[in-house]
Amino acid sequence: MIPFDKALPYDKVMGDLTVPNCPFCGAENVLLPIKPSELEDIHTGRKRLTVFPCCHGRLTVLDCDDDYLMTDTVVK
Repeated sequence: MIPFDKALPYDKVMGDLTVPNCPFCGAENVLLPIKPSELEDIHTGRKRLTVFPCCHGRLTVLDCDDDYLMTDTVVK
């Protein structure tokens, strides 16, 4: 079962990944520094440190699926 308290929804927009809201500062439509081509590596086990450009909040992405990024931090 997916731990939804540590899952961050994302969208693919024009070759970029965005999240609806930053879990740290609440900014809307934040562009992530992750490319869609990196999602396969993350899904196969590679961890990815992600720094949000709006507030420099940091979290580690542990896994992903087609809708959510699973993190090591409670994001809700």
